[in-house]
Amino acid sequence: MSEDKELEEIKRRMLERMMSQPPKPSLLREGVVNTLTDADFDQAVAAANRPLVDFWADWCMPCKMMAPVVEAMARDYAGRAYFAKINTDQNRVTATRFRVMSIPNFMLFKNGGQVDRVLGAVGRQGLEAFIRGHLSSA
Repeated sequence: MSEDKELEEIKRRMLERMMSQPPKPSLLREGVVNTLTDADFDQAVAAANRPLVDFWADWCMPCKMMAPVVEAMARDYAGRAYFAKINTDQNRVTATRFRVMSIPNFMLFKNGGQVDRVLGAVGRQGLEAFIRGHLSSA
């Protein structure tokens, strides 16, 4: 076999092997609100399809009001979206990186990058309108 053909055969086999590997599973589970940290945020958001992340804190009353809404939506949107939360007091690196100045702060990500955000206790109707607009543009 000539050197060029041998090289092409090696390339073909390597490409075949790479293409046959299953995609990396998401760290996020469907149907629940997943808890993220500075350490796993990037990997989780990059691997999931359109995750909604709730930036919150224990002392924040509007955050506590929205928690049951986010939990219910995680169940209702299972299979269509992932839901996660990250405590801004315990994970300041991520909160600072995304310039979180007010909470609750809901951000939607696509391909690992932030695509939109909505601030405040917007209720279920507001949060559903926010996420549905992005799910329909999938």
